[in-house]
Amino acid sequence: MILTTLQTAGCPMRKNRLLLLGLALFYCVVAPIVVADDQEEVDVVALVSASIDQTRGQYSYAEMSMLIKRPGWQRESTLKAWTRGREDALIRFTAPVRDAGNALLKQGDRMWTFTPKLNKSIRLPGGMMSQSWAGSDFSYNDMSRSDKWLRDYRLQHVASDTHEGQTVYVIDALPREDAAVVWGKEQLRIRDDLVLLDLTYFDQDMQPVRRMQALELGELGGRMMATRLRMQELDKPDQYTELLYSVMDFDVEVPDRMFTLFSLQSGRSR
Repeated sequence: MILTTLQTAGCPMRKNRLLLLGLALFYCVVAPIVVADDQEEVDVVALVSASIDQTRGQYSYAEMSMLIKRPGWQRESTLKAWTRGREDALIRFTAPVRDAGNALLKQGDRMWTFTPKLNKSIRLPGGMMSQSWAGSDFSYNDMSRSDKWLRDYRLQHVASDTHEGQTVYVIDALPREDAAVVWGKEQLRIRDDLVLLDLTYFDQDMQPVRRMQALELGELGGRMMATRLRMQELDKPDQYTELLYSVMDFDVEVPDRMFTLFSLQSGRSR
């Protein structure tokens, strides 16, 4: 042992080799642990859950306008919406006259539409959920998804960046094997104040095909949120749908009868 120590001390080249070996072992063994620890600091389930609840509350009421833009025309409508928790919602068109009264009711995974001209409610089968809602770039799935990220997807924090000086977490949502999902994955960018900045949909080849983006942020109902959203097919830059929120009220008292077929058909607003 003494001889080995003396030989090492007397050989600078051997000391350098030992030092380099020690550094290599540190980066191979310790560094990955540090990175892993840093990734684990983000509780993705809690983050996504809180982001969903940020714009819904126990109950919520909203007034908004919807702009559908196409190369040769555009159409604007106004709507009102009520939500209960993460699962139930009623959305009703108020203008223009030809659309007024058209409505959408969501109860858990079930969804109905109502058209006053037909005076009839229709329950949507699963095969229609990916179709366009009211001629817009939003699908029925987009309107019904609520907490499906938590039930049908595995969530993974893949990167972080910044937006206006705040941390943004990039979350990959990968479908579970038994989930009835058409996308290869969905990618969310959530700011540290729980605002969903954008959501990108990827096909089965993992190519981005459509995106929902927050164009304007502001405070409504005492909460920071996206006040103007755009949904767009990425290969169709000249067409899109925008939602602009003008009123948002959280944790209001909304009677349970609002989320019934009777309310859908009768046009109740309270």
